[in-house]
Amino acid sequence: AGRRRTGVAAKAAADAEAQKQADAAKAATDDASKKAAEDASAAAKAIADQEAAKIADAQKIADAANIATAAAQADAASKGAAPLTEAAALSAIVPILVGSAIAEPKGELITALPAPVAPTNVEIIKVINNSTIININNVYIVETPEAPRLIQADDEVIVERLPRGRTRETIVRPNGVQVVTIRNRFGDIIQRSRILPDGREVFLAYAPEYDSEEYVVYRDPGLDLPPLQLNVPIRDYILSVSLFDDSVDQEEVYYDFLEKPPIERVTRTYSVEEVKRSARIRDTVRRIDLDTITFGLGSTDIKDDQIEKLQSVADAMLKLLEKNPAETFLIEGHTDAIGSDIANLALSDRRAASIANALTNAFGVPSENMTTQGYGERYLKVKTQKPNELNRRVAIRRITSLVAPVSASK
Repeated sequence: AGRRRTGVAAKAAADAEAQKQADAAKAATDDASKKAAEDASAAAKAIADQEAAKIADAQKIADAANIATAAAQADAASKGAAPLTEAAALSAIVPILVGSAIAEPKGELITALPAPVAPTNVEIIKVINNSTIININNVYIVETPEAPRLIQADDEVIVERLPRGRTRETIVRPNGVQVVTIRNRFGDIIQRSRILPDGREVFLAYAPEYDSEEYVVYRDPGLDLPPLQLNVPIRDYILSVSLFDDSVDQEEVYYDFLEKPPIERVTRTYSVEEVKRSARIRDTVRRIDLDTITFGLGSTDIKDDQIEKLQSVADAMLKLLEKNPAETFLIEGHTDAIGSDIANLALSDRRAASIANALTNAFGVPSENMTTQGYGERYLKVKTQKPNELNRRVAIRRITSLVAPVSASK
């Protein structure tokens, strides 16, 4: 019995030791598992932190790029970056509904346009032939009736007196085209349209502010604009014909240049007179210097060999008109510094009309798609008070984006 009790005790002690060792082994295993889990968790967290850091860095880079882009856009806007398309140049103008020039009932038929009423606050300086030199805000301006240039020998002309002192002049061409112009009593153009033989109406100009019996006092609209910032190369802003070489396709060069949009956004539609009178507004659009066509001293005659030089620019203008019949071109006349300022204003105006007449009579550019203005010696190409042939010149601008309404018609 004693030996049996001793064996049982020994077995119990052995079992207890075995359990202790098992518990120790399990505790060691649990510790190892816990440590392994902690290590794995730490490793996963480290990886997650690294990925988060990468994402954060990528976001910082994206944010920096967005900030840089926004800054570049703001900088471009502040500098008036040149629009790339005509639509971009006119994006600030809200389209308006323009009524038809022939919608108003017929007025009283009269034999000719009445003489414009002279505003009391406009000083008439001198009348030279059919041109009148006036003084507006201490600036001399030449005004010449456009009828002799617009009306051709075979045209029929109908003039109506409308209410509030207005007139409606309708020029009927032999081909069925009608050019309809509504003016106020001071001679300012309120609206000009071309009615095609199929009845479609093309708006050439619209200035509703002139639809008034009261004289609209002229104020240079360029005063409302910041100084012009030229953000295109000068060669893309002024095209000097004298720089052409014989290898270029001149018609293509003229077309590509005239088709380019204004160099800054246009904020509103202007009247034809505003464009002709404001250098700041005119400078919004590009200019072709026809400096290979020059005039003799005191002359408005164009030599036969020089008329031929108009062929390429006329073809380019006609090509543009095929695409958009509402195109309007400003023909500018200039003189050198010989003679008086007043005489040179009238002379330069006749030079512009000579070029416009040649473009119509020799090449078929519709006269209603052009307007003319003389600037005398005000903008000398060569700064000299001596006779200079290069200063006796003309220039052409496409001013459609300035005067043609962004409109819809019923």
